[in-house]
Amino acid sequence: MKIKDTRKKYNLGLALSGGGAKGFAHVGVFKFLEECNLTPGIISGTSAGALAGLLFADGHSAADIETIFTGKDFSEFAKIQLPKTGLFDNKRFQAFLREHIQAKHFEELKTPLVVIATDLDKGICREFRSGPIIEPVVASCSIPIIFSPVEIDGSHYVDGGLFRNFPVSNIRQECDRVIGVNVSPLIAQKYKQTIWGIAERSYHYMFRANTLEDRALCDILIETKDAAGYKTFDLENVNQITNIGYEAALQAFDKFIEDQSLVVKILATQKDRQNTENNK
Repeated sequence: MKIKDTRKKYNLGLALSGGGAKGFAHVGVFKFLEECNLTPGIISGTSAGALAGLLFADGHSAADIETIFTGKDFSEFAKIQLPKTGLFDNKRFQAFLREHIQAKHFEELKTPLVVIATDLDKGICREFRSGPIIEPVVASCSIPIIFSPVEIDGSHYVDGGLFRNFPVSNIRQECDRVIGVNVSPLIAQKYKQTIWGIAERSYHYMFRANTLEDRALCDILIETKDAAGYKTFDLENVNQITNIGYEAALQAFDKFIEDQSLVVKILATQKDRQNTENNK
């Protein structure tokens, strides 16, 4: 009698939230995972999380990603245009990704990736797992009004954070364990009474509202509260935000020091799976 394998498809999943420039904190988490030899079997990401996840899934190290963005200016990623569908077009962003990403399709990535975007026409959340990769990631990062929507297969897509800013549920059923990184926890602080200040604050409220259920689905939850003061398009503090992500990961794992079995189990299962694959 053949015993059914009840293990999930992946040992460890990594879910990355949106959050603009605060998403550089994801890079700090990547650095921590590399030091611990923890390798995610699958990554899901929304907006900044989709961008960071793409680079990591494509094989870039944390140090590589940090270097890529250090010293960059926002104008290198977006060009202002006459406001019709958005204040900025995304052609420069697409060109940036094509320059730095080896994979052209999801299937070519070194680690499976799930990208979340919002179908603006149908008003639904959609996940992308196959096919061309650049357009879905750009769409997932396209904040409405700020950036033009991205057309994919006849539909217009924008920031995935409108419906699911923290895509833990998208991979939860496929993974034994999930590490979630939320770089957009809403912190009570002052904000500018300007059009952009109010819009940014409103988006944060919306993102927070649709992350509550996903936060509860994480085995280990990493939240970068110290990054709350950084602006959405802050490219001047890449290194500082990256360090915040690293420290947040360290603190989150410290909570499990007394129960080291969790990390040990992740590593042991990861090794067991590798041995199984090698023996096939």
